[in-house]
Amino acid sequence: MKFSKYFKDNLYKLGVFIICYVFNLLIFFAFKVDKQVIISSSFLYIICFLLILLIPYFRKRKFYLNLLANIEALDKSYLVLETLVKPEFYEGELLYQALYEINKSMNENVRLIEEHLQDFKEYIEMWIHEVKIPLSALALISNNHQEQFDKKIKLQLKRLEDYVDQVLYYARSENAEKDYLIKETDLAKVIKNVGLKNMDEILENKIDYIVENINCKVLTDSKWLEFILGQIVNNSIKYKRNIDNSFIKISVLEKQDKTILIIEDNGIGIKKSDLKQVFDKSFTGENGRSTNKSTGMGLYIAKNMGKKLGHKIEIESIYNEYTKIYITFSKNKYYDVLK
Repeated sequence: MKFSKYFKDNLYKLGVFIICYVFNLLIFFAFKVDKQVIISSSFLYIICFLLILLIPYFRKRKFYLNLLANIEALDKSYLVLETLVKPEFYEGELLYQALYEINKSMNENVRLIEEHLQDFKEYIEMWIHEVKIPLSALALISNNHQEQFDKKIKLQLKRLEDYVDQVLYYARSENAEKDYLIKETDLAKVIKNVGLKNMDEILENKIDYIVENINCKVLTDSKWLEFILGQIVNNSIKYKRNIDNSFIKISVLEKQDKTILIIEDNGIGIKKSDLKQVFDKSFTGENGRSTNKSTGMGLYIAKNMGKKLGHKIEIESIYNEYTKIYITFSKNKYYDVLK
């Protein structure tokens, strides 16, 4: 709260003071009041004016400076009311009450929006579970009557299931902490499940699925990790190069304080200009535009879920050579002691 602006806002007080002071001097001169009395009263007038000007300034200054500082310090500025002490001057009380009413109204609106979103989320999850039943039935029928079903139909069914799963996990990722359980997980089992689930597409695209040195355990949620790996493997299949020796290689690098899962492929890779944005929501990049297969959501959801699980996901790629994705699992020494 700058004094210069405060003084400018209170210039009318100076005008009133000057008018009153001049009027008072005229009265003194009219009644021939002693010069010493005029000087003393003038000095008293000035002191009173300064007190009238400065006392409210210092009373208000502390409150407004505190208000501005708290707004700047808070990530969520709308919570500033919780950090303030109710002021003792009338203007401050009005502002405090206004902030309270605004905050109350906003909280009510946020609550209503959250209820609508929760209802919509529950509906989406229910719909997904319902639609998965006929999809699973179709997949089972196609497997039991392979001679009657073209491979392309089976692949399209698989893609439908993948997209339905993607929607389900995206809907759940907003409140992921309610849906996952961190525990010691066999990494080999998760990787095997991912391979089996994508076996038809891997064989159809003549890709070698190579697994090396994965007999270890990590702290994670197996279901969520399987989905994350599935998104990465799907991308590797989607963006393979037209070469004879296409591969997806999954390996583990053990370190003292962490375990690093490496998923590598020799597909078309990612251009340097796109590399920083591949985890952004709905980002498809040059590859997505050229193949028309990408939604731009897979890696975004994988990164988001990995972060909530406490896993670091990084990517490295050279265009037309390779892509490597690293998933880092921290080792919890406290867990090892209690295990």
